[in-house]
Amino acid sequence: MPPTQDDHVEISTRVLVESLIHEDQTVDAGELYAVARILDMTDLQVRLCIKRLVTEGQFVQSGRGRRAVLHATAEARRALDPNVEFVRFMYAQDRGEAPWDGIWHMVAFAVPESARAARDALREHIVHLGGAPLQGGLYVTANPWEDLVEAEVARLGIGDCVTYLTSADLRVGGIDDPQRLAARLWPLDDLAHTHQRLARITRIRLERLRGPASIDQPQLLTIAIELASEFARVMEADPLLPPELLPQPWPGTQARRLVAQCWQHLLQHAAPAPAPRLFRLYADVVHEVAAPAQKPAPGDQG
Repeated sequence: MPPTQDDHVEISTRVLVESLIHEDQTVDAGELYAVARILDMTDLQVRLCIKRLVTEGQFVQSGRGRRAVLHATAEARRALDPNVEFVRFMYAQDRGEAPWDGIWHMVAFAVPESARAARDALREHIVHLGGAPLQGGLYVTANPWEDLVEAEVARLGIGDCVTYLTSADLRVGGIDDPQRLAARLWPLDDLAHTHQRLARITRIRLERLRGPASIDQPQLLTIAIELASEFARVMEADPLLPPELLPQPWPGTQARRLVAQCWQHLLQHAAPAPAPRLFRLYADVVHEVAAPAQKPAPGDQG
């Protein structure tokens, strides 16, 4: 079934190569070209990408053409790894195992212009963790994040410029109801749409995996890479708000349930043959979903 405009997932050649790294830290060029063809990438695009990655020191190449083997460096291997701790926390929230305690967590920073690069890096990290701006240099989230922020602050060497605080009484523009605050501080409509798209994309691929038609290894790898890429894109923007702050039913819950089901089928199909390390990394997450255990919030290590 060829992709339609609605279910097409944009994959770059770089992401494709990184996704096909096997457990022995190699990429088989024959496998790479086969999957690239399904994704409508030309051989020239693949060759140019390989050349660029080798030049950057991301890979070392042995052999030529489709018989070549790319050997990944440590930096390349980390590129598409899912953040397992955060993914587990998402599913724990969905199962009601991470209820909100009503506490807002805030970080304020005043970094001088002379350290602009560190200031920008800290702001980017805070937003990545789901922080929403309250006013200049002051950000809030609903989850414990102090350990994660402190680690980045220590790395940047700006500890004297950062303040941490918590409150059970947050009022913004006269609004103090937690759900209304969440709707004001985070783009919930946009987030809902991204989750709905993820659910649609996943459902289409799940139907293929459940269908009677056989799926060869390149097609299986293509589905896995598309699913992982789209999931990572959605996860990047998700502030991991607790269900108590979200409209119900929340489309993210259904989308993540479909993703877990899709990976279960992918893992069953991939079992007889060697598969990229992407499969093992997501297998760890699927195992947690299948056998749930209480997980703390990211950064809340007690």
